[in-house]
Amino acid sequence: MRAKRRFGQNFLAEPRYRQRIIQAVNPQPGETIIEIGPGRGALTRPLAESGARIIAIEIDRELVPDLAAGFAGFSNVRIIEADALEVDYCKLIEPALTARVVANLPYYISTPILQKLISCRRYLTEMTLMLQREVVDRLTAAPGGKQYGYLSVIAQLNCEIARLFDVPPGAFRPVPKVDSSVVRVRVLDEPRARVSDDTMFTELAQVIFAQRRKTLLNNLRAGGARLGLSGVFEMEAALARARIDPARRAETLAVSDIAALAEALVNKNREIEE
Repeated sequence: MRAKRRFGQNFLAEPRYRQRIIQAVNPQPGETIIEIGPGRGALTRPLAESGARIIAIEIDRELVPDLAAGFAGFSNVRIIEADALEVDYCKLIEPALTARVVANLPYYISTPILQKLISCRRYLTEMTLMLQREVVDRLTAAPGGKQYGYLSVIAQLNCEIARLFDVPPGAFRPVPKVDSSVVRVRVLDEPRARVSDDTMFTELAQVIFAQRRKTLLNNLRAGGARLGLSGVFEMEAALARARIDPARRAETLAVSDIAALAEALVNKNREIEE
């Protein structure tokens, strides 16, 4: 079957990179592993042969029949036709309480899928992901650099992220125009900073990184209504509570700084409600 552009399909064809991914995952008999986008089953087969319970989610309905037929002899493999963004992962992995994830994610869907997986961190404890190298650069970026932004902050709050190895375009069919990297995203036992309202933290990160060249105060002026801020005085007061200079830019803030500002906003809203 031909790869479909609308799904961002580039199938991994080089055996040595498949082997390196499987070695990185190190699947264990009896554990539950979710594979997002199995494609033609290049990774699914060695995962299944490990004895792990495999739940493969494929959005392309034309690939599902061949996958189902190819793994009919494996009682530990379940093929599901679904959109990975709409799956209830908690119910999907039952009766298991936790699972790990393996995925080759196309660029256009990488950020929303990452957000979805991290939001399910109580159940999905580790992800081994192949992503466009640019996305991995953003995931692993430190404060102060051009790559550091919204995705960095959302991921690093709750996860430890390690780049494992790069994969060249020639390892795929069809050959993409970008380089890829394999990354391990492992959920931390405790977040790096206290966050009592995940939605507020996420909304705040989106607002302050909306226009990177603007100061925090100017970004809050532009998007403060999303955060319940009605005027400059409230914005300056929240920044003062978090001990953050209004003239700073978002890219200079550590995850703990953004968490502190989110908590200041949560506490301000609570005071108004009371």
